[in-house]
Amino acid sequence: MRVLLIEDDTALGAAIRDQIVADGHSVDWVTRLDRAADSLAAAAYGLILLDLMLPDGLGIPFLRTLRSRGDVTPVIILTALDQVSDRIAGLNAGADDYMVKPFDLAELSARIGSVARRYTGNPNPIMTLGALDIDLAARNVRINGKPVVLTAREWVLFEAFLQRPGQLLSKTQLEERLYSFDTDVDSNAIEVHISRLRKKLGAQVIETERGLGYRLGRA
Repeated sequence: MRVLLIEDDTALGAAIRDQIVADGHSVDWVTRLDRAADSLAAAAYGLILLDLMLPDGLGIPFLRTLRSRGDVTPVIILTALDQVSDRIAGLNAGADDYMVKPFDLAELSARIGSVARRYTGNPNPIMTLGALDIDLAARNVRINGKPVVLTAREWVLFEAFLQRPGQLLSKTQLEERLYSFDTDVDSNAIEVHISRLRKKLGAQVIETERGLGYRLGRA
């Protein structure tokens, strides 16, 4: 999943960024609302992490503007504002979750996973696909009870298919999932990762629609 982090505290921002990357997601980190708007105009995100006190404005009006124009990207507010009225304002503005600083990074990971599953219509973190048992929260896969080791990029790619069963995903959409905003993409990266997933999980786990893209198959 591609995450937009809007946070002006450099120490906290770096810690959150590293946690998100360790969880297997890509992240674009900005410190101002105007740069956040530019990023949202340039790329599609699966989640926004939003601080409420930024150098060039407040997060609540920014969020209200997003929602007023029909943007339904999940948003988790990260802020030091801990009053009940602040929480109510954030949730009423359209936030999906609200975390008060300081918070545990492991809890942030859990909240991100919960919001992501909710938006993809699968709140249950446990899935079965043929012989595969998949734990979305723990990010692990078993075949007939035996664990399968996936790299971070392999998992992110596989997760993209799990979140949209039956839906055709283009190469461009998959590249958006795999890499950060400022990372170059090798022309054959998607083909290489899908080949590795098929070897590990089964030849039928991902189907190819020639010239169009890929979709989740059967394991």
